[in-house]
Amino acid sequence: MKELLIPPAAQADEQSWELLRVWVAEQGLHCSLKVGVYEAKGIREENAWGTILADAARHIADALASLGLRDSDIALSEIRRRFLAELDAPTSKAVGNLVQ
Repeated sequence: MKELLIPPAAQADEQSWELLRVWVAEQGLHCSLKVGVYEAKGIREENAWGTILADAARHIADALASLGLRDSDIALSEIRRRFLAELDAPTSKAVGNLVQ
């Protein structure tokens, strides 16, 4: 298994916690999520995850720009377009179980 590095800030902060892990395995996408943390703090999970996914999209667009592959704004626009298209017409079924 090829894991990504943990960001230095997350390693240094004893209060840090992981929210999302995503793998490509057995020809599919597999996720591990920490859901319910924000709701326990009085914040709607949908709102928190919307912000998390938007922040991740900006990080991806900026990374593509840093590699010289795309303009950041163009990349973010395409990520947004594809995200909405995937929500409207999924290319695969999401399956899984909630484990607590």
